[in-house]
Amino acid sequence: MNTLMSYRVLIPLALVLGFAPFYPQPHIVEKLRMLMNGTLTKPIDIFDLFWHAWPFGLLAYKIVCDIRS
Repeated sequence: MNTLMSYRVLIPLALVLGFAPFYPQPHIVEKLRMLMNGTLTKPIDIFDLFWHAWPFGLLAYKIVCDIRS
């Protein structure tokens, strides 16, 4: 098994990188609110949303692949 794609790596990565910084609110929550309100327009904010969301996407991909096999 590829150690980089193991759950022991992906789950902490998603929790730490996905939700950092934790205070006052996680960045991904802030960017998702901006997306819902239609205020996510600056390129840096779009990149920031991608940066905090990719670990969740990779974890979801791993789960789907494991379910299919």
